[in-house]
Amino acid sequence: MLSEKILATAFARAVRRGSLRMTTAKGQTFTFGDGGLPEVAIRFTDSAAETALCLHPELKLGELYMDGRLLIEEGDILGLLQLLLQDTRGELDDLPLHHLRKIRQWLTLRGENDATRSKRNVAHHYDLDGRLYSLFLDSDRQYSCAYFERPDASLEEAQAAKKRHIAAKLLVEQGHSVLDIGSGWGGMGLYLASVAGAGLVKGVTLSEEQLEVSRKRAAAACLGERVKFELEDYRATSGSFDRIVSVGMFEHVGLASYDEYFQACRRLLKDDGVMLLHTIGRTGAPYPTNPWITRYIFPGGHLPTLSEMTPAIERAGLVVADIEILRLHYAYTLKAWRERFMARRDEALKLYDERFCRMWECYLAMSESAFRWQDAVVFQVQLAKRSDVVPLTRDYITKREAILKAAEARVMELKRSA
Repeated sequence: MLSEKILATAFARAVRRGSLRMTTAKGQTFTFGDGGLPEVAIRFTDSAAETALCLHPELKLGELYMDGRLLIEEGDILGLLQLLLQDTRGELDDLPLHHLRKIRQWLTLRGENDATRSKRNVAHHYDLDGRLYSLFLDSDRQYSCAYFERPDASLEEAQAAKKRHIAAKLLVEQGHSVLDIGSGWGGMGLYLASVAGAGLVKGVTLSEEQLEVSRKRAAAACLGERVKFELEDYRATSGSFDRIVSVGMFEHVGLASYDEYFQACRRLLKDDGVMLLHTIGRTGAPYPTNPWITRYIFPGGHLPTLSEMTPAIERAGLVVADIEILRLHYAYTLKAWRERFMARRDEALKLYDERFCRMWECYLAMSESAFRWQDAVVFQVQLAKRSDVVPLTRDYITKREAILKAAEARVMELKRSA
């Protein structure tokens, strides 16, 4: 069949190291690679699945795995992605209709994420059963890239280091007001109040599930008067804040809304204020997000390049004070999440069905692959209205991290003695 020949040609070009064995629906077997590791064997259950993968590989690879029409008989989904991505860009550009699909994806990106659509997109992912996230996140439910001060750090240590690193760059002082855009389950806001000394933290989220958990956590920590969480779109937020932090939220803003986002940040930031934006991005040329991810995991999302972000920052009248690029940190984070999820997969199966569990496996593996073998990174962009509000040299970050670490220890001691 034509589809078998097309797939055999594409896999032969993509798989250079390792070993891939493909068995077609008709039982024909092909092998690719140099015979090394990883070793992966796949099998198609029907000929239509082979044709679908040829026509739209970026979408159909995940769909076929979810639906049990692409079976992995040896190895796992991460190993398959490694074989396909480690030596190539990975889009299988030689397959039919690739360029037409790319044009269609770019046109889709031009649609704005208004408040209604943004809330619907957030609910799709973040309003899932909260017990699902407890299976693989750290105890603080940090659902963004951790900061590994050493490669063998535990997930708990790396997520604590992430909060510390961000707080240090924010230059939070006693009594400062802080706006947390996309406040998640509240961990960052609670940290800034309890450890960094912020006087008032306002967290805004569009997830009703996260809002409920955040408010309960603030009350349990006796911080309900200083840390307020609201179900609110950032565009509707009012006030003026000494500091603004946004972690893992900008990916959901959408390319067409970048101007609106940064203009809102400028409006909300005091003249001597500092903002820290922590977002997944790309180091290569601008490219649409994987369509399987946008359909099943993060609808409306886009991973920006600096060339897409900085024009909107400049038009808003904000100053880029610092940019740090975290490269493999998210690969380490996702590896930890994937391993923890797989270790408790049976519990996930009690919450959802087998198809969902395969979808979640695929999501975590695809995401890890993007940071290991493609151009996905994390940008930490420090912004201000004036160039003189941040110290001249970056050594203040290390000094402030040491102070924050000591404060963390004091907070923990108080909790133990309470």
